[in-house]
Amino acid sequence: MNITVVFLSGFVATFLATLPPGLLNMTAAKISLKDGHARGITFSLGACFVIIFQALIATVFARYLNKHPDVIDVLQRVAFVIFVLICIYFLFIAKKTDKNDESVDVKSKSSRFFQGVFLSSINVFPIPFQAYIAITIASFGWLDFDNTGITAYVAGASSGAFVALYIYMFFFEKIKGTKMTSQKSMNLLIGIITAAIAIITLINIIKEL
Repeated sequence: MNITVVFLSGFVATFLATLPPGLLNMTAAKISLKDGHARGITFSLGACFVIIFQALIATVFARYLNKHPDVIDVLQRVAFVIFVLICIYFLFIAKKTDKNDESVDVKSKSSRFFQGVFLSSINVFPIPFQAYIAITIASFGWLDFDNTGITAYVAGASSGAFVALYIYMFFFEKIKGTKMTSQKSMNLLIGIITAAIAIITLINIIKEL
């Protein structure tokens, strides 16, 4: 097992997954723009604090799945249904609404930290994503599900998320006010991504029949 490869795999995968406009990165950017980089970083640290535990849960779950490949077949079918429902929601229901931005006036750094903890906690999608990435890395022989390998992956995943959030804070001044930052555009993007994942999952299910 190459610890550096495991760390970089977790870093790159989570970094790319955090780049599309979403609740966490857009909130971090807006906090940074309104209250300064210090509070934006505090918010991001709170979000990444939760991501550490999400990645840890995901790798432990991936270790179980790696020993029980029959469970993966069942989860693929469940995941396909979930992704289809999410796609329908974001493309045809949520896309119709574009609410005005309502910001909460939070002054203290500790409040921003716990705001990051809360918003990251209600987003459970990173757990199955991280489990999928961990299983993929293990299939290449790069990751052993021991304490060292899990620690390296979790460190890479949380670091990748923080760097992506920091990039949003740094460059938000250049992209604010564009269509990229609207809620309708974000809903459309999420719907397209989940539709692609659902199609890929369906193809994998058909191949295994």
